[in-house]
Order: sequence, then C-alpha cells, then structure tokens
Amino acid sequence: MAREGEEGAVEEIQVMDLITLDFETYYDKDFSLRKLTTEEYIRSLEFEVIGVGVKVNNGPTEWASGTHEQMKRYLDDFDWENSSLLCHNTMFDGAILNWIYDIRPCVYLDTLCIARAVHGVEVGGSLKALATQYGVGEKGTAVADAVGVHRWEFTDEALDLYGDYCINDVELTYKLFGLMGNAFPRTELKIIDLTLRMFIEPILELDVPLLTEHLEDTKNLKGQLLTDAGVTKKDLMSNEKFAGLLEDLGVMVPTKVSPITGKDIFAFAKTDQGFIDLLNHDDITVHMLANARLGNKSTLEETRTQRFISIAERGGLPVPIKYYAAHTGRFGGDDKINLQNLPSRGVNGKKLKCSVVAPQGHVVIDCDSSQIEARVLAWLAGQDDLTRAFAEGKDVYKQMAMSIYNVEDEEAITKPQRFVGKTTILGCGYGMGANRFVDQLKTFDFEMGIDEARRVIKVYRETYFHIVRLWSDAGFTIKNLVDGNVTEIGREGVLKVCPELSAIELPSGLLMRYDELQCNPVEVENERPEYTYKTRKGRTRIYGGKLIENVCQAIARCVIAEQMLKISKQYKVVLTVHDSVACCVLAEQEVEARAYMEECMRWLPVWAKGLPIDCESGTGKAYGDCE
Repeated sequence: MAREGEEGAVEEIQVMDLITLDFETYYDKDFSLRKLTTEEYIRSLEFEVIGVGVKVNNGPTEWASGTHEQMKRYLDDFDWENSSLLCHNTMFDGAILNWIYDIRPCVYLDTLCIARAVHGVEVGGSLKALATQYGVGEKGTAVADAVGVHRWEFTDEALDLYGDYCINDVELTYKLFGLMGNAFPRTELKIIDLTLRMFIEPILELDVPLLTEHLEDTKNLKGQLLTDAGVTKKDLMSNEKFAGLLEDLGVMVPTKVSPITGKDIFAFAKTDQGFIDLLNHDDITVHMLANARLGNKSTLEETRTQRFISIAERGGLPVPIKYYAAHTGRFGGDDKINLQNLPSRGVNGKKLKCSVVAPQGHVVIDCDSSQIEARVLAWLAGQDDLTRAFAEGKDVYKQMAMSIYNVEDEEAITKPQRFVGKTTILGCGYGMGANRFVDQLKTFDFEMGIDEARRVIKVYRETYFHIVRLWSDAGFTIKNLVDGNVTEIGREGVLKVCPELSAIELPSGLLMRYDELQCNPVEVENERPEYTYKTRKGRTRIYGGKLIENVCQAIARCVIAEQMLKISKQYKVVLTVHDSVACCVLAEQEVEARAYMEECMRWLPVWAKGLPIDCESGTGKAYGDCE
C-alpha cells in the first residue's frame, strides 16, 4: 500500500514515465568507490555490472542479470526518450546507463540531491538513514556477501538474494522520492537534472599536451625553489629540520598556541602570520627558504594535473557538480576534482583552466554575474544609493574610495585607492573587523596599518548605514529563531523566517537550516550572547553579519540557478563556478549564443524586482581563455 503523498508527488512532479533504477556492480577491497572516483571506477576495464533493479511508475520492481549484451537488450526495451530516471546517487547509475549502455533518459532525478537540500546534517544522505527517518522500510545487507564475487561466480540462490537486496533499494528510493518530492520545488528538480547532466553526458575535453607540459613545469619549479634555497625537500618537509634551518640563520622560529593542547607549536601553516612574515622577510635567504617550503609542501597542483591526464586517457571530462554542497545551497566540486577552484594566478597561472577545452568545431562561452553578492546585499538592505549606483553602471569602488580618501573628483582616484575601495565594498559588507581587513589586503601584497583600517571600516559603516542596520536586524532574527518568535529580515517578501524549523525559507522554496541553534551561556556579565548551530564539522558560530553573508550567497545562488535554466533551453550548459555559467556551442553560433547568455544573466526572477544585476562574458577554445 502506498504511503500518503507517494503517488501524488510522482504524478505532480513528472507526468512522463518514471523509471526508478539501481545498478549492482562488481567490487572488491581495492576496486571500489571507497578507493576510486566515480569516473575512475565506471571507466575501468575491471568494471562489471552484476545486475539491475528497475521499476516503471508504481509497477512491480524487476531484477535483471546477464551478460553485457543481454543487459543492453533488456534496458533498450524501455522508452527512455519519454522517461525520467530516478536513482539514489544518479551521478553513479546515470553514468553507467550512458557510458556503458549508451542510454540517455529525458530527465535525471536524484533522491540523494533532494535529501541534501531538504535535510541539513540531522539525517544524512545515505539511503539507510533516510529510510529510517521516513519509516519506509529497512535497507538490506546482502551486498556485504558480494565482495570480490564476479557475476558468473554467483550461485543461482546467491544471485536471487542479491536481486532481492537491489529490488528493496529501488522500492525505498521510489517511496522516498514520493515523500520528499511532494514539497520539493519543481524548479529545483530541473536544476538537479542540469547539474547531473554535466557529469553523465560530458561535452568538454582535456588538452593532454598542455597538461603534460604543466606537470613538468610544476616539478621543475619546485626543484628550482630547492636549488635557490640550497636545501633538500627532506629538510623542508620536517618541521623540526625547518625550524633548525631558521635558527641557523639567526631567525626567531614563529610559534602559536595549539587550540587542542594549549601548548606552543610551530606556526608553519601558510595562513599563520608568523610564516607569512618569513615569506616577506628582509633577508632574501630566509625568504627563499620559506618560499621553497611553501612551494614544495603542497602537492595539489601535481595530483590534480595528473588526475586530469588520467581522465583524458579514458575519455572526455565529466564535470562533477555537487548539488546543494554548501549550507547556502551553492554548488561544489565533487569526485575528487574540484573545478570550482581552479587557479587563475601564480607562476603557472591558469594552465589547468586552459587545459579544459571545447571539442572540435566548438567554443566555450563563460558568462559571469558581476559583483552579485555585493549587489544583493545593497538591494536586500534597502541601501538605495548603492543600489542605484550599481544600476546606473557607476564605478562603486571609486565612489567608495572617494569617501575613504575625501576626494571629490572620481578621475583623481588612483589604482591603489580604487583597490582599497574595492576590497572595502566586497569585504566589509558582513561586519569584517580591522585585523581581518588588514590580512585581506595583505593577500594582495597591499600593506595598511591597523589604525588606518579602523578608519576605513568606520567610513564604510557611516556611508552605508542601512547595511549595518541589516546586520543588527539579523542578530535579532537569530535570537527570535532560538526563542521561537516570528520575525522578518531584509526586503519584504524575499525571505521567510521559520522559527518552528529553525530555518529561513529562500526564494527557491527551500530552507536554509540552522539545526540545533542555541544561545551559549554568557560567562562574563554584559558580554554579548554567542549563538551556535550544528554542522557536519561540529558547532559553528552564527551572528548578524554572518547570517547576512549566508543569505546573500543563497539569494545569489537562487538567481544564477534560474538564469542557468533559461540558458539551458537554448544551449548546452557544461559548467557553473560560483557566479558564472559556461556553455559549449558551435563556433558559428558564438556571437548569437554569447548575446543570448548575457540576456539571460541580466534576467531577474519575479521576486527579485529591482535587484541591479549585470554580467560580463568571454569566449575561447579553452575555458581559461574566457576571462
């Protein structure tokens, strides 16, 4: 018997046939998704399908097992062009369907993606945890008996038991979709489909010669840093030996207090101020020593480049985008290749970005929403002067600099002054303090004293007092969430505060949750209360400015996601990174496609009326050429 809401959700969300599916595949202690990425596992020569469970709409679930040819014939009999595919972790099962059997359904749906958005950390995304939470049944354990067993090695009885296990997973997935999908926004289902398609149906390719060159250059650079410093890699990797080298040079070894033990430890992390001071040391020998350690300590560039080369040897580039990866709903990297943070600066600059290329006869177009979070902040706060300046295309960084430096003529603002204005606009909108502001500037090799930083921040807060008031309102919102009181925050009608759920409802219809939000006991009289909530990494502090930062990121994500959907109606979206959307189009379509993408990235949802957005785009054979 169907639980309440199950069939109704399926009918409401998708009118075409719904095919719920789960593949069972060969694995052993070394060859598994615990050891390999999804791409590595499925594209491996060792990959083998044991069987598949399939359910069409609310019909009975079937189990099928056989040779590749038999499975291909079985799966080809379904009307995939007019069906939606539903799995729990569709990135895996959908990739098998396409890469192994050359089958592409009309729509991709995923209960794992839905769970990530619906449930914060309270339940988790595993099928077992969700089934328990919703009371739809228990996940089986038969898979534990399948380690290292090939399909032809199963007895008929064991294969039947494996089939029962798979059928149960399919039934659980179907039931969960009905229950979770009943209240899930239709637009977000389309976004799930779009992000999954970037991985399952890859378009982009990788430039192996450029990657090989980059890998060699990276290794040579590390070697040169060691040569310049006159040390070996072994000397630098050991904290004790590195400290000894500093002492031999007569340099005080930087230390810090361990937050765990309370004892003094070496301050050798790249973000430690003591280590940053070594990098900027007046003694060139000390500088080269610290630089050599920094350059050789990290292996990220080499490992990621090698991973790209390995992917290219197996085929095109599946783009893994993790739906609802962050608390704010923003997308993230997945499958151990984070395309969300490919470098754009440094000695080798954007070589990795340039290695991501369009197929023959195509170009990549990347369209970026300009300063969207700063624009959302001004709009949400009702800071009309700043909102109007954005809308009129004024240089808001220069305007900020004019206020900071008491300059009346915009043309008189120097590049360094504008840079300070830019850092102020983009960095101080959420309550940043002077020390952090100084550190922010320092990352771009700009020095500012603490007193000057305090003055700059004071000017910002006096100039944009509506934004400062928004922080204060957000602080009361946090208190009201804890106390269970109904409240409002920001522009009317954009956000809904839900104290009963300890959450804020976003324009997408989804919730930004603050699970187990609580006010910590005040230890000192008149001390400002501290609020924390539960995350995957433990308890995290939340305050007015931080809440507004979360909200602005979430609203920006809502806008860009809907714009991305509009673009996808005409062109193939292949990547989204933060505030940008990339498409792959035929070279002869470049001009019209670029114009269409810019039009879409300037379009606003109904709820965002008055938000002063803008965008800029670039194009090229390689993704890195689009900047």
